[in-house]
Amino acid sequence: MCRWLAYSGSPILLDTVLYRPEHSLINQSLHARLGVETTNGDGFGLGWYSADGDGTPAVFRDIGPAWNNRNLLELSAHVRSRLFFAHVRASTGTAIQQTNCHPFRHGRWMWMHNGSITDFHRLRRDLCMAVDPALFPAIEGSTDSEVMFYLAVTYGLDQDVPGSVARMAGLVERLGKEHGVPNPLQMTVAVADGERVWAFRYSSERKSRSLFYSSRAETVRQLHPEVDFLRGVSEATRLIVSEPLGYLPGVWNELPEGSYAAIPSGAEDFLPFVPEYV
Repeated sequence: MCRWLAYSGSPILLDTVLYRPEHSLINQSLHARLGVETTNGDGFGLGWYSADGDGTPAVFRDIGPAWNNRNLLELSAHVRSRLFFAHVRASTGTAIQQTNCHPFRHGRWMWMHNGSITDFHRLRRDLCMAVDPALFPAIEGSTDSEVMFYLAVTYGLDQDVPGSVARMAGLVERLGKEHGVPNPLQMTVAVADGERVWAFRYSSERKSRSLFYSSRAETVRQLHPEVDFLRGVSEATRLIVSEPLGYLPGVWNELPEGSYAAIPSGAEDFLPFVPEYV
């Protein structure tokens, strides 16, 4: 499958979390510990929002492995952002090409995914037919992940993020049942609008891929005052990751099966997620 991270909080250089941690995402691209595959070398992508931008994210994607890309190393050491995505890909069968690399972008929205739609080739036509005809020309690649994104946009991502993702998941499950595909959906998904990040962990078989969120910044500062990075970040700063970036006690919490999180968060760190059948 894939590995990804989403960051929201105080502006930082991208390499602070991409390269510097003990088990960084770049390390995971070659040595993942919790993924289906150890190596995630079928492309990578970055997406970030800038303080002086127009509200739409910048995206940088390439088809080679992240671990030896000099442009990625250079870029991440000079770009600062308060909200960004990073993704390293292990293809589940679709082509290795830039348009299939995550994150995907539509207007102010970004989306990335780890997982798959089982037997996507059997469900693809019906799924694509459910995408708003006005949105369909924007689909550039051939992945299930991008179709999932445009289904969520079709189902009202602008108005209700959890609801739109629930309706997308419900459609996949309904079509899977109609086509005789058992357990059709496996997903950890992150979506952002430039102000907030939502992350979802769900699978039809209730055995979802790994996903973790960081504890609140003040809690981590109290536990680990020796970590320099934490001294200047805001209380709202959080990370959501496929695998922990290190092994400091009390920092990482597993997002429960069938739930979603939003950062900045309210009183609750996560809420239940249930597909909505359409």
